[in-house]
Amino acid sequence: MRVADLLKKKGSSVVTLPSTATLGELLDTLDDNKIGAVVVVDDETVVGIVSERDVVHHLRQGSEPATTLQSVMTTEVQTCGLEDELNDLATTMTERRHRHLPVVEGGSLQGIVSIGDVVKARLDALEAERDHLESYLRQ
Repeated sequence: MRVADLLKKKGSSVVTLPSTATLGELLDTLDDNKIGAVVVVDDETVVGIVSERDVVHHLRQGSEPATTLQSVMTTEVQTCGLEDELNDLATTMTERRHRHLPVVEGGSLQGIVSIGDVVKARLDALEAERDHLESYLRQ
């Protein structure tokens, strides 16, 4: 299954904030949307990502709620494309310990894929295969 197929099922909406947003605004956004990461976008360009892990690390280091995302975000953002295979993403996400990958195509943010999305898609595929095999055996 490709990323494009997954986004067709789950949707392509992504919660974003500008790099000028504060850590306090980020916390509100994470909680209000019940999500674990926010893509940081300036002028329609992905410039970073901030996850729950980043928040914990920076708060523990003494960052204040007024600290801007520019100083807490990860700027070397690992992204994926619409044609990428979910099996490849599962490997990348596991090896690099990323729970969220923004989907970028032609420089434009198209969606976001979480490790939960990848696991659910793999389980759905296994269930469909099992159902197919059971149906075949009944014939």
